[in-house]
Amino acid sequence: MASLRTGTVVKAQTNLYEVRLDGEEQVILCALRGRLRRQAGDVLTGDRVEVALQDGGAAIERVLPRRNRLVRPPIANVDRVLLVQSLQEPDPVPILMDRVIVQAEAMDLPVVIAFTKLDRVARAPEDPLPGWAARLVEGYRLAGYPVHLLAAPRGWGVEGLAAALREGVTVVAGPSGAGKSTLLNALQPGLNLATGEVSRKLGRGRHTTRFVELLPLAGGGWVADTPGFSKVELPELEPEELGDLWPEIRRAAPGCRFRGCLHRSEPGCAVRTARDQGQIASWRYQNYLVLLSEVEERLAERYR
Repeated sequence: MASLRTGTVVKAQTNLYEVRLDGEEQVILCALRGRLRRQAGDVLTGDRVEVALQDGGAAIERVLPRRNRLVRPPIANVDRVLLVQSLQEPDPVPILMDRVIVQAEAMDLPVVIAFTKLDRVARAPEDPLPGWAARLVEGYRLAGYPVHLLAAPRGWGVEGLAAALREGVTVVAGPSGAGKSTLLNALQPGLNLATGEVSRKLGRGRHTTRFVELLPLAGGGWVADTPGFSKVELPELEPEELGDLWPEIRRAAPGCRFRGCLHRSEPGCAVRTARDQGQIASWRYQNYLVLLSEVEERLAERYR
């Protein structure tokens, strides 16, 4: 007779799933039972599942209710997003970073930002950053996001980031070549994740991650190494909703004269005043306007 246990899917591949049973460090290989075989795509890394154990092996019987679900990357029950971006090679692209952040904000997921390769722009962790990098970091800190500066191979900033990821499941996102796998290897020595060189011709990294996999951290928590990407689509939004996904705009917007203010050219706009007073980084505000135009264009196409 089979015994039922609960656990977490730590890796989902074609027709086979690695599950870590509650209270154990052992990871077992599971197939799918019954109707789940016809719905294999519905079982994701991060899912809490009920597993039947018997002499012939193990099978996932049921997927337990989820707290959330991400489509890209496909993962469930996420607690935060760690956005990794290198300071050099490849250079940071703030508009791409803000696209990722908007997706996380739309799902009410906290965002932690990690800028890697600090040693490419500074000789020591305490050295001042070049002007462009300082403005980038300050802009995200003004927004309210925790920002960590790291040089993973040298150990700079690794301990502080590990403390920030100590609980729950963290999805690691960012462009290829930003140093995600190198950073994870520093956070958890012994992982030996494959790392890739940045293509000098293309200016971006080669993909080194094939599957979404949960990796345990010795200090606590889990991280999900995810395939790199270079373009992120915005979620379905109305123009009036976009500002709610910008924390610094969200804080200032209640002071606007008109309800439904888009913070573009309306009189009495508290958001533009906050920008002029240095409470909102001007480049973050400009990125908001770029994405606002994109949301409006997509909405117009829908009604053509």
